[in-house]
Amino acid sequence: MALMHTPVCDVGLAAPDFQLLGVDGKQWTRDECTGENGLLVMFICNHCPYVKAIQQRLVADVKDLQDNAIGVVAIMSNDPNDYPEDAFENMQQVAKDKGYHFPYLIDPTQQVAKAYGAICTPDFFGYNAKLELQYRGRLDESGKQQNVGDVKRDLLDAMLLIAKTGTGPSEQIPSMGCSIKWRSPN
Repeated sequence: MALMHTPVCDVGLAAPDFQLLGVDGKQWTRDECTGENGLLVMFICNHCPYVKAIQQRLVADVKDLQDNAIGVVAIMSNDPNDYPEDAFENMQQVAKDKGYHFPYLIDPTQQVAKAYGAICTPDFFGYNAKLELQYRGRLDESGKQQNVGDVKRDLLDAMLLIAKTGTGPSEQIPSMGCSIKWRSPN
């Protein structure tokens, strides 16, 4: 497990389009995932301890975002051949067990992760209603800790600001997590 930190937000960068299979069996596009007030694209997976540590808080924060007309999608881009816990069937089970109420999509070619510039799990990309990047930071200040008390909710606060003003916060703290597990070149 290689610890990675996300780079500084490239404000204004357009959200790449995609069409990926969800755990619900439906093909999803970027526009189908977008809400009236913006879009949060999350690169997550099943096996990463950083993702596991935040799942409960993530599901709660996503509900708040959706209540504010912000679309949310999660994408799994790891190579499941090397990380079987991230296989599609396991994605379906995790989504069910953890109560994911947002599309959870598989990126089998890893082209979507590359288009977004995703490097780790979790990696968050927050877009305004014009699909311009405004946030690339952490979920909250808890890091990999579980069962934390009241913590600053960076992602939620940033996305609510973006929904209200179209602009993200000037100060953003990088997310940290496991590196995306890229396929070996053939």
